[in-house]
Order: sequence, then structure tokens, then C-alpha cells
Amino acid sequence: MPGTKRYQHVIETPEPGEWELSGYEAAVPITEKSNPLTRNLDKADAEKIVKLLGQCDAEIFQEEGQIVPTYQRLYSESVLTTMLQVAGKVQEVLKEPDGGLVVLSGGGTSGRMTFLMSVSFNQLMEGLGQKPLYTYLIAGGDRSVVASREQTEDSALHGIEELKKVAAGKKRVVVIGISVGLSAPFVAGQMDYCMDNTAVFLPVLVGFNPVSMARNDPIEDWRSTFRQVAERMQKMQEKQEAFVLNPAIGPEGLSGSSRMKGGGATKILLETLLLAAHKTVDQGVVSSQRCLLEILRTFERAHQVTYSQSSKIATLMKQVGISLEKKGRVHLVGWQTLGIIAIMDGVECIHTFGADFQDIRGFLIGDHSDMFNQKDELTNQGPQFTLSQDDFLTSILPSLTETDTVVFIFTLDDNLTEVQALAERVREKCQNIQALVHSTVGQSLPAPLKKLFPSLISITWPLLFFDYEGTYVQKFQRELSTKWVLNTVSTGAHVLLGKILQNHMLDLRIANSKLFWRALAMLQRFSGQSKARCIESLLQAIHFPQPLSDDVRAAPISCHVQVAREKEKVIPTALLSLLLRCSISEAKARLSAASSVCEVVRSALSGPGQKRSTQALEDPPACGTLN
Repeated sequence: MPGTKRYQHVIETPEPGEWELSGYEAAVPITEKSNPLTRNLDKADAEKIVKLLGQCDAEIFQEEGQIVPTYQRLYSESVLTTMLQVAGKVQEVLKEPDGGLVVLSGGGTSGRMTFLMSVSFNQLMEGLGQKPLYTYLIAGGDRSVVASREQTEDSALHGIEELKKVAAGKKRVVVIGISVGLSAPFVAGQMDYCMDNTAVFLPVLVGFNPVSMARNDPIEDWRSTFRQVAERMQKMQEKQEAFVLNPAIGPEGLSGSSRMKGGGATKILLETLLLAAHKTVDQGVVSSQRCLLEILRTFERAHQVTYSQSSKIATLMKQVGISLEKKGRVHLVGWQTLGIIAIMDGVECIHTFGADFQDIRGFLIGDHSDMFNQKDELTNQGPQFTLSQDDFLTSILPSLTETDTVVFIFTLDDNLTEVQALAERVREKCQNIQALVHSTVGQSLPAPLKKLFPSLISITWPLLFFDYEGTYVQKFQRELSTKWVLNTVSTGAHVLLGKILQNHMLDLRIANSKLFWRALAMLQRFSGQSKARCIESLLQAIHFPQPLSDDVRAAPISCHVQVAREKEKVIPTALLSLLLRCSISEAKARLSAASSVCEVVRSALSGPGQKRSTQALEDPPACGTLN
């Protein structure tokens, strides 16, 4: 299926693929579809996993194809035009900063990305002697930055109340709400509130599904569905009173895992847009498509430079997998904002793979006292909320063992004396010490430091000749590259551990309504049984050993999620019960006796009398109400 490329690209992007065909999983939003590139991800070795996930990331930069339906893409004229219009609205705030504010908002990965970007752009403004104008909102507050609290994004009213607090007394507020799948109630409520108060607020919605695929089931504490909110925004966009930025970037390499491609595309799109806005104001240049395209190409370059290290990424993936298999721990120790990326990756493994919070953890080396809105929320909250260098030295370093892996993540512009001192202390306790190092052409890692790392991923960046934004483009490239490496490594390690069925997260933790519907879709996909039967089995697995009453069946989704998020192996338990036509207790016993969740499910799928194999269904059912 040939594509038509209007622009010169740094990388070779895959041609528009099977997922774009109108009949491919038609009832499922793009962000929840199964990516045809990775349908056999669970059978791949480490090297193949890196290659496949790299190809999925390259889809971010695809242009529109010649097939129908044609989804708008990142390089589509309509998307670039909207990016320029939004940049213009941000410029208005930057030019008249008194009473102005730019709010970046989201839940889960999107919320953590708003934290990272607000830190970066406030640092940019402070470096120019300007008053910082950015703030972030994350569902559940600052604790959600460093811990898995995905359930907090299910409340529209929570989102509105948080927005009111930060915008109090402001005259002009641009609110950029991020929901990768166009589904988070936390963001929907904020967008609706902004549209009701356009004298002060300008809402901008960022996601990666067409509006027609936005979630359309009721939000428990709000009057509108997400789709209705997005449709209203589209109408108001005609008068530039609201904007929707929603290019298609293709399905995730791991179905529905928006921490990966969705998180990366969010970073690329918004950093391009916001950096162009700042350049226009500070340098007095005209905002143009050319400016956007120049920055976008630097992110393509980041993909090329990162995945040129595929063999070393695969080596790190195997080492992380070995540590996890031996019940060891993986510690990601990152300097400055690379530490934020490390924290994000560790936190997201909890609900994605049903991991323990100690399995993969990130730590931030460097001063972070002015990064958080409410740093008090993280003080004395227990081990799950530790993130600093002191926390690593006091609670992790003394207990390191030979089954653990420690990954140092830094640039050659960081304090290398500090890096070496900490690495030497770690080497005294643990030999599995690795490094991900970023440098610029002409820089080299000092020999004494290099000797400390048996395995090293060294990413060398070309010099940039942007007169204004070069330093920040390079910073953003390094962050994105680190994100791609860590996402690939942690995902691949769990694939190698047998946590994935085809390219589905069979053992995810049901932490919010989005994941409840994803769980139901997986049960229907792999069991081939009716929606009603799958709902019954899912609720039985969630509430076991309590028998299901009519009152429990009729309870809101939030009640089921509240119980499910504290339990492990809910989805595989329900699926085995469906496939083997056995009780929940028998399904749980089979899982307990199995060495791998996915192996016991594969065995059940291939057993006698099963209509479904492990081939993905072409048209799994859409989400909706329980009735």
C-alpha cells in the first residue's frame, strides 16, 4: 500500500499498514487496536523485540497513505495548521504574561509527561530571565508522578476542581489536556469547563484517535461523554475558541499500552509546538510550518540515533529480564530530567504488567526541590514514593544483591565525578551495573568511568546549529531517546518473562475504567464468548471469593475497579474460567501451579473444543455499557 510523502524525512518510515484498512478491528479505537507488526511479539527474541518496537515508534512519523479511510497524521496539513494556530495562542500569553498561564494536564503517563514538559519550559523561561508561565495538573496530584494511581483519572469533577485552583485570579489561561485515547474523564471535565468559560480559558485537546473513536460511554460524575466533549470542541474550533490536535500514529506495539508510542508522540507534538511559540516571541521570527518541520526532523533524528544501538538495547533487555526472573530488582538511576524518565518507566510497569513497585524503580539524581507543585505530598509517604539520591543511598544501596541490575542514565555534561563516585559504591555491592550515556560529537567518556560499566549504551548526538532552540532540542532528543530505550527494555523484559500473549498485556492490573473495558475486550477476543458471559466471568474474578449478587452486578464501574486494582491475575483468571468452563477457584489454582501465566492460557486456547486459537480476532467488540 504505497504512501505519498510530501516531506523529506530523516528516517525510513513504514508504509501505511493493515491497521488502516476499514475492516481491521473496526469497532476498536486506533490506540486500542492490535498492531499487525507485533502480532507475534511473544515469540520474538530480544533482538527482534527491539526491531519491532522501533518500527512501531517510526509509525509516529508516517504521512497519510492512499487508502481509505485516510487518517490525518502528524505531518498532515490540517495537523500542522492547527499546531501553528495553537502556537499563536500560546504566544499571546507569552507576549502579555501578566495574568497569563499555560496549563498542561493529563492522567497517568500523560500527566507525568505534563510534569516533565512544564519543568522544561519553565527552566527555558527562567534561563532567559522570564517569569515561568507553565504549570501541570496530573490526576491524583504529585504522588501520581512517582506512583501508579491510574484510578484518579476517572473523575471529571476532580479535574475541574484542580484546574480552578491553579487558574484562580488569572486573566488568560491556555489549557492543554492530554488523553491519548480520548477517554480520560479527568481531561474531559476540564475541556468542558473551559468551553463554558471562554472569556478566560482556551481548551486544547491532544490525543491520537479520530473524534469518532473517542470513548462514548457515560462518565459517572459528568453530564457528557468524552466524544460529546470532543465534538463540541471541533465545532468551537471553527472560531478558534477550542482546538483538537489528534493525528493518528498507529496502534501501540503492545496493544493499548499508551505509555509507549502515545507518550512519545505527546512529547514530540507539544515540544515542537511550544518551542516554535517561544522562538517566535523571543526572536521575533514569523511562526511557520518550516519552523515546525525543522524541529520534527530533529525528533526523527532521535529515532535514527537511538535505534542504531539496537544490539546493545537488546543486551540490556536480556539482563533486566534475568534479574526479574531471579526475583531481583532493577534500579534506574538518572541525572536531571533523565531521572524523571526513569521514574516514569518504573511506575508504568506496575499497572501494565502487574509488577510490584520494587521490580523496576527510577531515581532522580539532582535538585528537584522546585519541580513539584506540592512536594509535601511526597514527604514521609512510604517507600513507594521515594525518588531522590538520598533515598537511593539509604534504602537501596545497602540492600543491593548480585541478582539486581542498576542502570546509570546520564549525559557527559553532567557531573561525572559524582557519577563515578556513585558507580564505584554500587560496584562494591553488585556487578550488574549498566549505563545509558548521551554525548555530543567530540565528547568522550573518561576511561576510569568507562571501566566501571561492563555494558554500555553510548548514544552520540550530532551537533545542532539552531541559534536559539538548539540546547533545548538536544535536551528533548535525549529525553525521548531515553524514553524509547527504557520502554523497549522494560516491555521486552516482560515479554521474555512470558507476561504477554501475542501483543496483549494479559496480566495488566485493572486500575481505572479504561483498563476495565480493555480487560473485557481481551476476554471477548480470546474466548469468543458473549459480552454478557465475559462480563459475568470478569466480575466473578474481581469479587472472588464474594459471590455475585444483583446489587454487585448493577454497581458502577468505579466500584468494580476499586476492588480489581488491589488484585493480581484478574484477567487470566477470568479467561481460564471461560476457556475451561471451570470455576474461578479452579482457574486460580491452575494459575498458581503454572510457571507462566501466558503458557497456561495458551494451553487452554489450544485444548480440545476451543473455537478460538491464539490468532487475534479481526473485530473484537467495542466498549460500552455493562447492559
